[in-house]
Amino acid sequence: MLSGCSGGSDPGSPPAVAASASGSTPASSGAASAPPGSPTPTSTTQGTIIKVADSQFGAVLFDRSGQAIYLFDKETTGQPECYEACAAAWPPVLTGGPPVAARGVRDEALGTTKRRDGTTQVTYAGHPLYYYAHEGKNEVLCHNVREYGGLWLVITPSGKAAPH
Repeated sequence: MLSGCSGGSDPGSPPAVAASASGSTPASSGAASAPPGSPTPTSTTQGTIIKVADSQFGAVLFDRSGQAIYLFDKETTGQPECYEACAAAWPPVLTGGPPVAARGVRDEALGTTKRRDGTTQVTYAGHPLYYYAHEGKNEVLCHNVREYGGLWLVITPSGKAAPH
C-alpha cells in the first residue's frame, strides 16, 4: 500500500498543498543523494548537497536537485525511526560522504546518523532528514501531514520546522 500525504495512514490528515520552490543551485557537482522512492545510496563518496529555496512556507531545505526535505516530529533524538513502509513513503536523505552546505544552510547544523542497514542518513540540527516519495522537484506537497504516528514538516535553515 502506498502512502499519500493527502489521504495518509492517519485519519484527519490535512489536505496536501502544492507549490513550487525556487532558489539558486550551488555550482558544485558530484553530489550523492538518494532519489525519492529509492532508499539506497549512490556509489559515489561525495556528500549530498543541501540548499535553501523559497516555498509557500518560507525558506526551507531542499537537496541539490530541488527535492524538498522533511523532518519527522516523532523522532526526538538523532536516531531514525522511519523504516519499512514508512521509509518507502518517506525515503531518508542518504549521503555517500559528509553532507555539503550550500548558501543559506548552516554547515554546523549538518550531520549524519547510521541507519540499521548501515547506510548514512543526513541530519540537520539533530533531525534525521527525509523526502516524500511522491513529490516532484521544487514542490512542497506534504508539510504538516500526519502519517506513521507523527507530523512531517519541512525544515527551515534555522533547523526548526516551518510554521504550520
